[in-house]
Amino acid sequence: MIDPTPQATAMPALILCAEDHAELRGDICEELKEAGYAVIEAADGREAIDQINAVAPDLILCDINMPHCNGYEVLRDIRNTRPDLADTPFIFLTALSDPRDVVDGKRTGADDYLVKPVDFDLMLATIDARLRQVRRMRSKAVGEITELRQAMADLRQEASSQAFVAATRALDLVAPGMVLLGRDGQILFANRAAHRLSQDTEQLELGQSLSAAGSGQDLRKTIRAALKSSQEGEEKVTCLRLNRPGERRDLLILACSLGRTDGSPHEPAVVVLLSDPEKRAQVPRQILASLFGLTPSEAGIALALAEGLRSEEIAERMSISTTTVAFHLRNLFQKTDTHRQADLIALVLSGSMSVTLP
Repeated sequence: MIDPTPQATAMPALILCAEDHAELRGDICEELKEAGYAVIEAADGREAIDQINAVAPDLILCDINMPHCNGYEVLRDIRNTRPDLADTPFIFLTALSDPRDVVDGKRTGADDYLVKPVDFDLMLATIDARLRQVRRMRSKAVGEITELRQAMADLRQEASSQAFVAATRALDLVAPGMVLLGRDGQILFANRAAHRLSQDTEQLELGQSLSAAGSGQDLRKTIRAALKSSQEGEEKVTCLRLNRPGERRDLLILACSLGRTDGSPHEPAVVVLLSDPEKRAQVPRQILASLFGLTPSEAGIALALAEGLRSEEIAERMSISTTTVAFHLRNLFQKTDTHRQADLIALVLSGSMSVTLP
Protein backbone atom coordinates (compact mmCIF):
# COMPACT_ATOMS: atom_id res chain seq x y z
CA MET A 1 0.00 0.00 0.00
CA ILE A 2 1.26 3.49 -0.82
CA ASP A 3 1.90 5.65 2.22
CA PRO A 4 -0.38 8.72 1.81
CA THR A 5 1.73 10.74 4.27
CA PRO A 6 5.47 11.50 4.44
CA GLN A 7 5.56 10.40 8.09
CA ALA A 8 3.47 8.02 10.08
CA THR A 9 2.40 10.81 12.45
CA ALA A 10 1.38 13.26 9.69
CA MET A 11 -2.23 14.00 8.86
CA PRO A 12 -3.52 11.97 5.89
CA ALA A 13 -3.80 13.85 2.62
CA LEU A 14 -7.31 15.09 1.83
CA ILE A 15 -8.56 14.17 -1.66
CA LEU A 16 -11.66 15.47 -3.42
CA CYS A 17 -13.31 13.03 -5.81
CA ALA A 18 -15.72 14.78 -8.20
CA GLU A 19 -17.59 12.18 -10.28
CA ASP A 20 -21.25 12.17 -11.31
CA HIS A 21 -21.55 8.37 -11.56
CA ALA A 22 -22.33 7.34 -8.00
CA GLU A 23 -21.13 3.73 -8.31
CA LEU A 24 -17.74 4.68 -9.77
CA ARG A 25 -17.36 7.51 -7.25
CA GLY A 26 -18.05 5.07 -4.44
CA ASP A 27 -15.45 2.59 -5.73
CA ILE A 28 -12.80 5.30 -6.09
CA CYS A 29 -13.47 6.69 -2.61
CA GLU A 30 -13.31 3.21 -1.10
CA GLU A 31 -9.91 2.57 -2.72
CA LEU A 32 -8.63 5.94 -1.49
CA LYS A 33 -9.81 5.32 2.08
CA GLU A 34 -8.25 1.85 2.12
CA ALA A 35 -4.98 3.48 1.02
CA GLY A 36 -5.16 5.76 4.06
CA TYR A 37 -6.37 9.00 2.50
CA ALA A 38 -9.09 11.28 3.80
CA VAL A 39 -11.80 11.73 1.16
CA ILE A 40 -14.57 14.18 0.32
CA GLU A 41 -17.03 13.71 -2.55
CA ALA A 42 -18.85 15.79 -5.13
CA ALA A 43 -21.56 14.59 -7.54
CA ASP A 44 -21.25 17.46 -10.04
CA GLY A 45 -19.15 20.48 -10.92
CA ARG A 46 -20.99 23.01 -8.77
CA GLU A 47 -20.77 20.77 -5.74
CA ALA A 48 -17.06 20.28 -6.44
CA ILE A 49 -16.45 24.05 -6.39
CA ASP A 50 -18.47 24.38 -3.18
CA GLN A 51 -16.42 21.62 -1.53
CA ILE A 52 -13.14 23.20 -2.65
CA ASN A 53 -14.17 26.59 -1.26
CA ALA A 54 -15.22 25.02 2.02
CA VAL A 55 -12.17 22.80 2.55
CA ALA A 56 -8.93 23.15 0.61
CA PRO A 57 -8.07 19.60 -0.55
CA ASP A 58 -4.52 18.35 -1.07
CA LEU A 59 -5.40 16.79 -4.44
CA ILE A 60 -8.43 16.88 -6.75
CA LEU A 61 -9.74 14.01 -8.88
CA CYS A 62 -12.32 15.40 -11.27
CA ASP A 63 -14.44 13.90 -14.06
CA ILE A 64 -14.58 15.98 -17.26
CA ASN A 65 -18.19 15.41 -18.29
CA MET A 66 -20.41 16.37 -15.35
CA PRO A 67 -23.76 18.17 -15.12
CA HIS A 68 -24.12 21.86 -14.24
CA CYS A 69 -20.39 22.56 -14.52
CA ASN A 70 -17.91 20.35 -16.38
CA GLY A 71 -14.39 19.51 -15.30
CA TYR A 72 -12.77 22.17 -17.50
CA GLU A 73 -14.94 24.85 -15.89
CA VAL A 74 -14.12 23.58 -12.40
CA LEU A 75 -10.39 23.69 -13.16
CA ARG A 76 -10.64 27.14 -14.76
CA ASP A 77 -12.51 28.48 -11.74
CA ILE A 78 -9.84 27.17 -9.36
CA ARG A 79 -6.92 28.51 -11.36
CA ASN A 80 -8.57 31.94 -11.73
CA THR A 81 -9.93 32.45 -8.22
CA ARG A 82 -7.84 30.33 -5.83
CA PRO A 83 -4.14 31.21 -6.05
CA ASP A 84 -3.70 29.51 -2.69
CA LEU A 85 -4.39 26.20 -4.51
CA ALA A 86 -1.89 26.86 -7.28
CA ASP A 87 0.25 23.88 -6.30
CA THR A 88 -2.69 21.56 -5.55
CA PRO A 89 -2.58 18.70 -8.09
CA PHE A 90 -5.63 18.49 -10.37
CA ILE A 91 -6.15 15.13 -12.09
CA PHE A 92 -8.85 14.56 -14.69
CA LEU A 93 -10.91 11.37 -14.82
CA THR A 94 -12.01 10.82 -18.39
CA ALA A 95 -13.44 8.20 -20.71
CA LEU A 96 -12.31 10.28 -23.67
CA SER A 97 -9.40 9.08 -25.75
CA ASP A 98 -9.11 12.01 -28.16
CA PRO A 99 -5.64 13.62 -27.70
CA ARG A 100 -7.25 17.04 -28.18
CA ASP A 101 -9.10 16.59 -24.89
CA VAL A 102 -5.79 16.02 -23.15
CA VAL A 103 -4.31 19.09 -24.83
CA ASP A 104 -7.30 21.22 -23.78
CA GLY A 105 -6.95 20.03 -20.21
CA LYS A 106 -3.23 20.73 -20.10
CA ARG A 107 -3.79 24.23 -21.44
CA THR A 108 -6.38 24.83 -18.73
CA GLY A 109 -3.90 23.74 -16.09
CA ALA A 110 -4.51 20.03 -15.45
CA ASP A 111 -1.60 18.13 -13.93
CA ASP A 112 -2.47 14.61 -15.04
CA TYR A 113 -5.09 12.28 -16.57
CA LEU A 114 -6.58 8.96 -15.55
CA VAL A 115 -8.59 7.13 -18.21
CA LYS A 116 -11.75 5.16 -17.43
CA PRO A 117 -12.17 2.36 -16.64
CA VAL A 118 -9.88 3.43 -13.81
CA ASP A 119 -6.84 1.28 -13.04
CA PHE A 120 -6.78 1.68 -9.25
CA ASP A 121 -3.11 0.71 -8.88
CA LEU A 122 -2.19 3.36 -11.47
CA MET A 123 -4.48 5.86 -9.73
CA LEU A 124 -2.81 5.35 -6.35
CA ALA A 125 0.67 5.53 -7.89
CA THR A 126 -0.23 8.75 -9.72
CA ILE A 127 -1.67 10.35 -6.60
CA ASP A 128 1.34 9.37 -4.53
CA ALA A 129 3.76 10.79 -7.12
CA ARG A 130 1.87 14.09 -7.35
CA LEU A 131 1.64 14.52 -3.57
CA ARG A 132 5.34 13.79 -3.16
CA GLN A 133 6.11 16.40 -5.81
CA VAL A 134 4.08 19.01 -3.93
CA ARG A 135 5.80 18.14 -0.65
CA ARG A 136 9.21 18.65 -2.29
CA MET A 137 8.13 22.02 -3.72
CA ARG A 138 6.71 23.24 -0.42
CA SER A 139 9.74 22.02 1.53
CA LYS A 140 12.02 23.93 -0.83
CA ALA A 141 9.90 27.09 -0.54
CA VAL A 142 9.83 26.92 3.27
CA GLY A 143 13.59 26.44 3.29
CA GLU A 144 14.10 29.51 1.13
CA ILE A 145 11.90 31.65 3.38
CA THR A 146 13.77 30.39 6.45
CA GLU A 147 17.06 31.36 4.83
CA LEU A 148 15.70 34.83 4.11
CA ARG A 149 14.61 35.25 7.72
CA GLN A 150 18.07 34.26 8.94
CA ALA A 151 20.10 36.20 6.38
CA MET A 152 20.19 39.43 8.39
CA ALA A 153 21.11 37.75 11.66
CA ASP A 154 23.84 35.70 9.98
CA LEU A 155 25.65 38.84 8.90
CA ARG A 156 26.49 39.72 12.49
CA GLN A 157 28.25 36.38 12.88
CA GLU A 158 30.82 37.12 10.18
CA ALA A 159 34.19 37.01 11.94
CA SER A 160 36.35 39.28 9.79
CA SER A 161 35.88 42.54 7.92
CA GLN A 162 36.88 40.78 4.70
CA ALA A 163 34.12 38.20 5.16
CA PHE A 164 31.65 40.98 5.97
CA VAL A 165 32.53 42.84 2.77
CA ALA A 166 32.07 39.65 0.76
CA ALA A 167 28.67 39.10 2.36
CA THR A 168 27.43 42.62 1.65
CA ARG A 169 28.22 42.33 -2.06
CA ALA A 170 25.28 39.99 -2.41
CA LEU A 171 23.00 42.61 -0.88
CA ASP A 172 23.41 44.79 -3.97
CA LEU A 173 21.06 42.33 -5.72
CA VAL A 174 18.06 42.72 -3.45
CA ALA A 175 15.13 44.83 -4.59
CA PRO A 176 14.38 47.01 -1.51
CA GLY A 177 16.90 49.58 -0.39
CA MET A 178 19.03 48.26 2.45
CA VAL A 179 21.27 50.13 4.87
CA LEU A 180 23.41 48.44 7.55
CA LEU A 181 24.10 50.56 10.63
CA GLY A 182 26.83 50.06 13.22
CA ARG A 183 26.35 50.22 16.97
CA ASP A 184 26.69 54.03 16.97
CA GLY A 185 24.29 54.51 14.06
CA GLN A 186 27.00 55.00 11.44
CA ILE A 187 26.36 53.63 7.95
CA LEU A 188 28.47 50.52 7.33
CA PHE A 189 26.89 49.67 3.99
CA ALA A 190 24.12 50.90 1.69
CA ASN A 191 23.16 48.86 -1.35
CA ARG A 192 22.54 50.24 -4.82
CA ALA A 193 18.77 50.33 -4.37
CA ALA A 194 19.15 52.52 -1.26
CA HIS A 195 21.38 54.97 -3.12
CA ARG A 196 18.97 55.09 -6.08
CA LEU A 197 16.03 55.66 -3.75
CA SER A 198 17.75 58.51 -1.91
CA GLN A 199 18.69 60.20 -5.20
CA ASP A 200 15.27 59.69 -6.76
CA THR A 201 13.07 60.89 -3.92
CA GLU A 202 15.24 63.64 -2.39
CA GLN A 203 13.62 62.59 0.88
CA LEU A 204 16.52 60.52 2.18
CA GLU A 205 20.13 61.43 2.80
CA LEU A 206 22.87 58.83 2.97
CA GLY A 207 25.90 60.40 4.58
CA GLN A 208 27.66 59.31 7.74
CA SER A 209 24.20 58.41 9.03
CA LEU A 210 20.69 57.98 7.63
CA SER A 211 18.36 61.00 7.73
CA ALA A 212 15.22 62.21 5.99
CA ALA A 213 13.99 65.67 5.02
CA GLY A 214 10.82 66.72 6.82
CA SER A 215 10.53 63.52 8.88
CA GLY A 216 14.08 63.40 10.18
CA GLN A 217 13.05 63.52 13.82
CA ASP A 218 10.78 60.46 13.52
CA LEU A 219 13.46 58.57 11.62
CA ARG A 220 16.17 59.38 14.17
CA LYS A 221 13.83 58.28 16.98
CA THR A 222 13.12 54.98 15.19
CA ILE A 223 16.81 54.30 14.59
CA ARG A 224 17.75 55.15 18.18
CA ALA A 225 15.10 52.69 19.42
CA ALA A 226 16.43 49.98 17.07
CA LEU A 227 20.03 50.58 18.24
CA LYS A 228 18.91 50.38 21.87
CA SER A 229 17.09 47.12 21.20
CA SER A 230 20.22 45.70 19.58
CA GLN A 231 22.36 46.71 22.57
CA GLU A 232 19.89 44.99 24.87
CA GLY A 233 20.01 41.81 22.81
CA GLU A 234 16.52 42.14 21.35
CA GLU A 235 15.63 41.31 17.75
CA LYS A 236 12.91 43.81 16.96
CA VAL A 237 11.24 45.27 13.86
CA THR A 238 9.89 48.82 13.80
CA CYS A 239 7.93 50.29 10.89
CA LEU A 240 7.93 53.99 9.95
CA ARG A 241 6.15 55.92 7.19
CA LEU A 242 7.77 58.94 5.58
CA ASN A 243 5.24 61.39 4.20
CA ARG A 244 5.91 62.79 0.74
CA PRO A 245 4.45 65.95 -0.78
CA GLY A 246 1.62 65.94 -3.30
CA GLU A 247 -0.17 62.73 -4.20
CA ARG A 248 2.84 60.48 -3.78
CA ARG A 249 2.48 57.51 -1.47
CA ASP A 250 4.35 57.24 1.81
CA LEU A 251 7.76 55.64 1.85
CA LEU A 252 8.02 52.59 4.10
CA ILE A 253 11.01 52.18 6.38
CA LEU A 254 11.62 49.12 8.52
CA ALA A 255 14.36 49.23 11.14
CA CYS A 256 15.38 45.73 12.20
CA SER A 257 17.62 45.33 15.24
CA LEU A 258 19.93 42.32 15.06
CA GLY A 259 20.31 41.64 18.75
CA ARG A 260 23.39 41.96 20.93
CA THR A 261 26.66 42.48 19.04
CA ASP A 262 30.23 41.67 20.09
CA GLY A 263 31.13 45.37 20.23
CA SER A 264 33.02 45.47 16.95
CA PRO A 265 32.58 48.82 15.13
CA HIS A 266 32.30 46.94 11.85
CA GLU A 267 29.53 44.60 12.97
CA PRO A 268 26.00 45.60 11.86
CA ALA A 269 23.60 46.31 14.71
CA VAL A 270 20.58 47.46 12.69
CA VAL A 271 19.28 46.76 9.19
CA VAL A 272 17.10 49.45 7.63
CA LEU A 273 14.88 48.47 4.69
CA LEU A 274 13.64 51.25 2.41
CA SER A 275 10.62 50.57 0.22
CA ASP A 276 8.91 52.81 -2.32
CA PRO A 277 5.38 51.42 -2.99
CA GLU A 278 5.25 53.33 -6.28
CA LYS A 279 8.23 51.52 -7.74
CA ARG A 280 8.87 48.32 -5.80
CA ALA A 281 7.82 45.11 -7.51
CA GLN A 282 5.60 42.92 -5.36
CA VAL A 283 5.74 39.27 -4.58
CA PRO A 284 3.19 37.67 -6.95
CA ARG A 285 0.00 37.00 -5.00
CA GLN A 286 0.01 33.38 -6.16
CA ILE A 287 3.50 32.79 -4.72
CA LEU A 288 2.66 34.44 -1.41
CA ALA A 289 -0.56 32.44 -1.10
CA SER A 290 1.23 29.20 -1.92
CA LEU A 291 4.09 29.76 0.53
CA PHE A 292 1.89 30.35 3.56
CA GLY A 293 -1.41 28.68 2.62
CA LEU A 294 -3.24 32.00 2.37
CA THR A 295 -6.63 32.59 0.84
CA PRO A 296 -6.82 35.13 -2.03
CA SER A 297 -8.21 37.77 0.35
CA GLU A 298 -5.47 37.17 2.92
CA ALA A 299 -2.73 37.39 0.28
CA GLY A 300 -4.27 40.58 -1.12
CA ILE A 301 -4.35 42.19 2.32
CA ALA A 302 -0.73 41.22 3.05
CA LEU A 303 0.43 42.77 -0.22
CA ALA A 304 -1.68 45.88 0.36
CA LEU A 305 -0.02 46.38 3.74
CA ALA A 306 3.38 46.09 2.06
CA GLU A 307 2.24 48.76 -0.41
CA GLY A 308 1.72 51.12 2.49
CA LEU A 309 -2.09 51.04 2.61
CA ARG A 310 -3.87 51.49 5.93
CA SER A 311 -6.69 49.23 7.08
CA GLU A 312 -9.42 51.65 5.99
CA GLU A 313 -7.78 52.03 2.56
CA ILE A 314 -7.59 48.25 2.19
CA ALA A 315 -11.26 47.94 3.14
CA GLU A 316 -12.20 50.50 0.49
CA ARG A 317 -10.09 48.85 -2.20
CA MET A 318 -11.49 45.37 -1.51
CA SER A 319 -15.06 46.57 -0.82
CA ILE A 320 -15.10 45.00 2.63
CA SER A 321 -15.46 46.34 6.17
CA THR A 322 -12.54 47.24 8.42
CA THR A 323 -13.80 44.51 10.77
CA THR A 324 -13.33 41.96 7.98
CA VAL A 325 -9.83 43.32 7.35
CA ALA A 326 -9.05 42.83 11.04
CA PHE A 327 -10.40 39.26 10.89
CA HIS A 328 -8.14 38.44 7.94
CA LEU A 329 -5.18 40.05 9.71
CA ARG A 330 -5.60 37.69 12.66
CA ASN A 331 -5.50 34.75 10.24
CA LEU A 332 -2.43 36.23 8.53
CA PHE A 333 -0.55 36.56 11.81
CA GLN A 334 -1.34 32.94 12.66
CA LYS A 335 -0.38 31.51 9.26
CA THR A 336 2.84 33.52 8.89
CA ASP A 337 3.88 33.16 12.54
CA THR A 338 4.03 36.93 12.99
CA HIS A 339 2.45 39.07 15.70
CA ARG A 340 2.34 42.63 14.36
CA GLN A 341 1.78 44.41 11.08
CA ALA A 342 5.42 45.54 11.00
CA ASP A 343 6.63 41.94 11.27
CA LEU A 344 4.21 40.84 8.55
CA ILE A 345 5.34 43.63 6.21
CA ALA A 346 8.98 42.71 6.85
CA LEU A 347 8.23 39.12 5.87
CA VAL A 348 6.50 40.17 2.65
CA LEU A 349 9.38 42.49 1.79
CA SER A 350 11.88 39.71 2.46
CA GLY A 351 9.96 37.63 -0.07
CA SER A 352 10.32 40.40 -2.66
CA MET A 353 14.07 40.18 -2.25
CA SER A 354 14.05 36.62 -3.48
CA VAL A 355 11.88 37.15 -6.55
CA THR A 356 12.88 40.63 -7.75
CA LEU A 357 16.25 41.73 -9.08
CA PRO A 358 17.14 45.29 -10.17
